[in-house]
Amino acid sequence: MPYSSMIADIEKSGINLYGLAIYKNDQIFEHRFQPCSNCNNCYSVAKVFTMTAVGMLQDEGLVDVKKPLRFYMGDLIPRDADPAWHLTTVENVLTHKLGLGKGFLDIDVEDVDAYPTDDYLDMVFHRPIVCLPGTRFQYSDAAFYLLSRLVSCVSGEKLDEFLNKRLFQPLDFREAAWSRCPRNYPMGATGLYISASDCVKLAAVYMQNGLWKGKRILSEEWVRRALGNEYELHVRLPSGLIGKGGMYGQMMILSREKQYAVAWHAHEPRGASVRPLVEYFDRML
Repeated sequence: MPYSSMIADIEKSGINLYGLAIYKNDQIFEHRFQPCSNCNNCYSVAKVFTMTAVGMLQDEGLVDVKKPLRFYMGDLIPRDADPAWHLTTVENVLTHKLGLGKGFLDIDVEDVDAYPTDDYLDMVFHRPIVCLPGTRFQYSDAAFYLLSRLVSCVSGEKLDEFLNKRLFQPLDFREAAWSRCPRNYPMGATGLYISASDCVKLAAVYMQNGLWKGKRILSEEWVRRALGNEYELHVRLPSGLIGKGGMYGQMMILSREKQYAVAWHAHEPRGASVRPLVEYFDRML
């Protein structure tokens, strides 16, 4: 089906999309459904970029996700923090299994002025641990802020600076910006402002086993690990379609079988499901 017919179908669906990008056959098709900024907040889709930075460090032999955080951030763990933090592995953080009782540090919905300090890392490490790390899933933006700080500890660069050199520039991103905490570190979990046409490029890298235009961006081993353990990229349909969603209907999806990737920005304040659109692309592409 021509993309023009697909756009007409999507417009009839009533889903409030801003911009859409489709990667197929080494080409990117981009469409804007309404006037909007070049870059928009992709909310939790940002977590895929953060875990990719961890993957690059793993590929370089600078991080082993099976090792405890203390190997990389020991000096930053407060002396009075729960001892369980010394058992928490990088993979526990990647999979939201820190042992937290509930999620927190979601700057998109929480009143940051009510936080007791502007030191978000200290807030994370003083959060009560209610179960042994690695035993229970509890989704939390705190985990990916922690990974942002991990990247800085290991690389000596802020997360966005690190990715700019190793991902954004090699993939010819047009522009990107990341919300930062009061201590000037990217949030990691959310707040990445990016175009749909640049967002879809990362999905294409995972679709192509770590390659972009023949250049190695991530190792095949990392791609297998990330997809096999569902480090943010989850199987969303029985067909094997993989993706990551964000608040208000943001989405990144990829099909390794059919070799396509799609990303879009949306604003569905009522929490309307974009699953029918995911299913539509899986049928039509």
